[in-house]
Amino acid sequence: MKRKRFFTLFLLAALCLSSCSAAEPLSAETFTPETAMERNVSFADVPGGAWYAGAVNWCVEKGLMQGVSPERFDPEGTLTRAMMAAVLYRAQGEPDVSGTSSFTDVPPGQWYTDAVVWASGQGIVQGYGNGLFGTRDTVTKEQMEVMLSRYMGKSTDWTGDPALTAPATRGETAAALYRELKGPEESASGETSRILVVYFSCTNNTKKIAEHIKAALGEEADLYEILPEEPYTSDDLNYNSDCRANREQEDPTARPAIQGTVEDLEQYDVVFLGYPIWWGRPPRIVYTFLESLDWTGKTIVPFCTSGGSGYSDDGIRDLTGGDTTWLTGRRFSGGADRSAVAEWVESLELPQPEKGEESVFYITVNGQTLTADFADNSSAGGVS
Repeated sequence: MKRKRFFTLFLLAALCLSSCSAAEPLSAETFTPETAMERNVSFADVPGGAWYAGAVNWCVEKGLMQGVSPERFDPEGTLTRAMMAAVLYRAQGEPDVSGTSSFTDVPPGQWYTDAVVWASGQGIVQGYGNGLFGTRDTVTKEQMEVMLSRYMGKSTDWTGDPALTAPATRGETAAALYRELKGPEESASGETSRILVVYFSCTNNTKKIAEHIKAALGEEADLYEILPEEPYTSDDLNYNSDCRANREQEDPTARPAIQGTVEDLEQYDVVFLGYPIWWGRPPRIVYTFLESLDWTGKTIVPFCTSGGSGYSDDGIRDLTGGDTTWLTGRRFSGGADRSAVAEWVESLELPQPEKGEESVFYITVNGQTLTADFADNSSAGGVS
């Protein structure tokens, strides 16, 4: 009975999605949400293990993006500025618009006209300042991030990032939409599954990576900095001398004191743990932090930064007890860009809330949230 109710609701969601599709497809060959449901969003060019696969499925099943044909999504292809405006317009439920476009290259009656009028009216996207919107211009990673940031009501200030001037691929766009729009996971009890991004950083390299991870995870993640009780000075980090950092790393018993602690660690299921590499291993202050808290039942995802050393979690895994799950960590250079970090985060198989007899399936269609119960052996049709 539970499975029957679930599939009835799922069919209703598919019908609702089909009603909010854009007037014209993004490509010559239409791949509709109904087709996605029937095919379980199976594209020959989107391997199941690809880092963007789940995001592509989600975007197509939500009616935000389409394939270039029934068999191909073209994850390495690109979108135009008109297409990006149409995607966000769909995400908003295609609200009624009034007025006409002020851009000379956005004539009335085109499939993208309402989307551009709406997006420009909301301040989500702007033209080039000479009466042109650039409907056929390729969206760059920078433009995609700015549009999404404005759509989500975040800061619209943008100083530019040379690492993001390359075109945004369709796979990257799907991953960014999934990251920002999917919302936090919810457990069977209705409680939000939270993620904590913890980092220790003296020169801001690890801090930058932690902030990129937080951005990739969206609103479901919190950020926490491990602060030493006695801050590290430049002399403390002068590795060519008998500095404080060297003495601590050479002493297995060293445990530098830290300020404060994580409040209510119980609310977090997953903890990202970041640190620089000092002489081939994590700093001793990370040992202090791990030993100060109960990690029972947590999943820890380590990440580190270094100029030349490789990845290391030497000695710290043993500090959290046998009831903790550690995922494979990743080393980044201090200058790693946001898209590279987001790609790694998307590739991780993070634990999902357990679904039992009273589990709840959530799907948002045209601004309305629908729910249905389903048992452990029910199929969710690939929707996240």
